[in-house]
Amino acid sequence: MASDRSPDQPISREDIEAGLRSVVGDVEQKAEATAKKMLPVAVGGGLFVLFLVYLIGKRVGTKKSTVVEIRRI
Repeated sequence: MASDRSPDQPISREDIEAGLRSVVGDVEQKAEATAKKMLPVAVGGGLFVLFLVYLIGKRVGTKKSTVVEIRRI
């Protein structure tokens, strides 16, 4: 990052703030672009997990269990 100040000038608060704003701005732009790309992946992953839970629940519901028969004497 090049600056327009001479080497003998002290670094001011404005210089630091400007540098931090430029870094944060770049990070925010990249995060927004990545979030837009990852949204379909997250939705697809959620649907896949929901489908797996459905299949596991369906399988557990059809397992044969012991039938207890009560007879009158």
